[in-house]
Amino acid sequence: MLQTLYDYFWWERLWLPVNLTWADLEDRDGRVYAKASDLYITLPLALLFLIIRYFFELYVATPLAALLNVKEKTRLRAPLNPTLEHFYLTSGKQPKQAEVELLSRQSGLSGRQVERWFRRRRNQDRPSLLKKFREASWRFTFYLIAFIAGMAVIVDKPWFYDMRKVWEGYPIQSMIPSQYWYYMIELSFYWSLLFSIASDVKRKDFKEQIIHHVATIILISFSWFASYVRAGTLIMALHDSSDYLLESAKMFNYAGWKNTCNNIFIVFAIVFIITRLVILPFWILHCTLVYPLELYPAFFGYYFFNFMMGVLQLLHIFWAYLILRMAHKFITGKLVEDERSDREETESSEGEEAAAGGGAKSRPLANGHPILNNNHRKND
Repeated sequence: MLQTLYDYFWWERLWLPVNLTWADLEDRDGRVYAKASDLYITLPLALLFLIIRYFFELYVATPLAALLNVKEKTRLRAPLNPTLEHFYLTSGKQPKQAEVELLSRQSGLSGRQVERWFRRRRNQDRPSLLKKFREASWRFTFYLIAFIAGMAVIVDKPWFYDMRKVWEGYPIQSMIPSQYWYYMIELSFYWSLLFSIASDVKRKDFKEQIIHHVATIILISFSWFASYVRAGTLIMALHDSSDYLLESAKMFNYAGWKNTCNNIFIVFAIVFIITRLVILPFWILHCTLVYPLELYPAFFGYYFFNFMMGVLQLLHIFWAYLILRMAHKFITGKLVEDERSDREETESSEGEEAAAGGGAKSRPLANGHPILNNNHRKND
């Protein structure tokens, strides 16, 4: 049974054009071709990335945060209360009014005290400013190095300038070591992002991030199986071209360098729109949709690869909408915050302040770090 499934999964008609077999892609005469077994190394490399990230954040990002004066205010912790804690963990983090009244009777606290406890407890679970800075520093470092390395791999190749040469000789296209390592490192990094996503900073597009990571891993892996390596290197370099700008903007945002953050964000928005909404669909996607059909009939791999490209393109449109909405607020002078960030809650609400009355002057207490402008995030 397992052998039948294995044979069907690796059936040539799924992965290769008609009249071609895996035997045609066996190494010979000093020419090396992409093989599925090459990707086994990406899982241990992903674990190595997680180890490197741990030490990078500890010995590089943390001192850098101190150098840039990234400060963290002490958060007021919710006092120990088994009744409220049990509800928080099992039923929800934002109780409705009827639930607040019930919890008030069960815990012996007033309704206002229950609401305050839940605000403090929610703030405890929000990531610290230092955690955000360290995560952005790690991603900035990788994306910048990956972009430079990717350009070094493809800038001297003829298909970088003439998209039709992407398919010249396909699929019997030999591979060079730089392409191999570019693929292995990029795929390993995205595996590491998927492994760490549960502990990384969570934002409102958490589900979209998971879809993006899975789609990227599938695309990179499939393009390797099906010898779409030339197209794959172009796509990976294109994505890295804007990602490091975003992460650097976030770093300066967390450090409180508002003007620097704003300027980098504008550059990022321009590069993102040009690369993801112009070059990718009208050059790269056109290259993978139209040119192959001039050489061979469409097969499953052709449809699958372009379907996954379509999924990525839809995510790009979604993130472009968030970016443009932020840019509009920025241009019109409104406060710009990360459209996907979870806002820190203050210790007191306006309603509670008014209720305090009695001529006493009260104001909300800052509970945790303040939200800075332009804290935009996109993890493509």
